[in-house]
Amino acid sequence: MINEQIRDKEVRLVGADGAQLGIVSAKEAMAKAQEAGLDLVKIAPQAKPPVCKIIDYGKYRYELARKEKEAKKKQKTIDVKEVRLSPNIDTNDLMTKVNAARKFLSKGDRVKVTLRFRGREMAHMSSSRHVLDDFAAHLADIATVEKAPKVEGRSMTMFMTEKK
Repeated sequence: MINEQIRDKEVRLVGADGAQLGIVSAKEAMAKAQEAGLDLVKIAPQAKPPVCKIIDYGKYRYELARKEKEAKKKQKTIDVKEVRLSPNIDTNDLMTKVNAARKFLSKGDRVKVTLRFRGREMAHMSSSRHVLDDFAAHLADIATVEKAPKVEGRSMTMFMTEKK
């Protein structure tokens, strides 16, 4: 809330230089803001009495937007990369997939390892778990298993993340 939108009887006023001016009426605070050629902005509406500050509102909004943009820039989004395997995968093919997962993990992404079953492979789901265990063992030096292998429909999935 700014200027005339402030309807409180009394407000705690903070000057343009950051000095505490005490508790004054809203009209008096508005007069001081106009005298300084600035805006009266309600900073903390939930406080008793509400805290208002005399500042340039346009500059204040610009600063808030800049801080928000900086915070967003520093964020790191973690993507989930998927590696698909089949139950009868050969050793060299498994090592190729392990190297791809190693590359994803080194970039800071999570890896979803999916073991897909087709046709008659569905009957041997439990005996194929060793494929995921081998995959995790090959990456044990740089990664940990975040979610253990779990059967979901026609596939078994496991999540891995980089070690801290």
